Amino acid sequence: MLLGSTDSLRYYTGLVWHQSERFLGALVTADGLHYIVPGFERSRVETLPHLAGDIHAWEEEESSAALLHRLLGDKGTLALDDELPLFFYHTLVANLGAARLTDGGPLIRRQRRIKSDAEIALIRYAMGLTLNIHKQAHALMKPGIKASEVIDFIERRHRAVGADGGSTFCIVSFGTATSLPHGADGDQTLEAGDVILVDTGCQIDGYHSDLTRTYMLDGGNAEFERIWLIERAAQQAVFDAARPGAPCSDLDDAARAVLAKHELGPDYRLPGLPHRAGHGLGLQIHEEPYIVRGNATPLSAGMCFSNEPMIVVPGKFGVRLEDHIYMTESGPQWFTEPAHGPTEPFSG
Repeated sequence: MLLGSTDSLRYYTGLVWHQSERFLGALVTADGLHYIVPGFERSRVETLPHLAGDIHAWEEEESSAALLHRLLGDKGTLALDDELPLFFYHTLVANLGAARLTDGGPLIRRQRRIKSDAEIALIRYAMGLTLNIHKQAHALMKPGIKASEVIDFIERRHRAVGADGGSTFCIVSFGTATSLPHGADGDQTLEAGDVILVDTGCQIDGYHSDLTRTYMLDGGNAEFERIWLIERAAQQAVFDAARPGAPCSDLDDAARAVLAKHELGPDYRLPGLPHRAGHGLGLQIHEEPYIVRGNATPLSAGMCFSNEPMIVVPGKFGVRLEDHIYMTESGPQWFTEPAHGPTEPFSG
């Protein structure tokens, strides 16, 4: 198996490196672990945390793929990290031949989608940090505040509590902009009576948090409150359908069934749910398992995924409540408790 400068390199070896035009990765063979590194980066690699293995350097005028060929010889099949860049694949074909290359992605994904207790603990810790910062951001909300001010506050708070590099992302939307799942361009100013959507996360030792709350500061908007309660019911239906052995598609179906009872949808039609009901989470914020129609992957202990069957009412507002689930042998568990009500975005 050849690992590139991807999250899988970190997962298997502990080495963290950013991808560039110079290949740096690891070759895993039956008898050892071999790091392939640019010659001038060797001393740096030696100082970084990584699983013990042989380091093989290639110089600027040399080919990293040719070095791999020398290590492998002329026989055997090489499975490839499915996040290797296409240009490097072509270099491998030129040196090894396409017949010797195969997709290592299915094996990697099967292993990475089952989280250990340590991985789950990291995610739980990251989620707790972000949930507390959501609460602090909620306390800031008042008419006249700009979305950029809230985003800046969340970024500073994530940095202050020790997250890797601050916020990994932050969406703050007001009013009709909440009907755009990934936010609107430009800055916005909160006005009285606006719907508020905040979606943000961070990383702890590479593992992600990702939480969304949608709410209003004051009650009295009957249409928003009706849709919010349907959204919460759809989210609960996903949780209730998350049983060991159940196919991922059953969870998406469960959310859409709730919406259909209230004449929303069907399928991806609006008003309704325009996207999948959830995504896996770990070293990547979107990874397997995907909670989407047609995905027959059975749920099993150790899987972690979001629960976010957003309801979009075009031109008016959107409601996304996003919490995450981890699977145990006995069933689903929340990383964070779901929101309490349309004007009470936190439980407890």
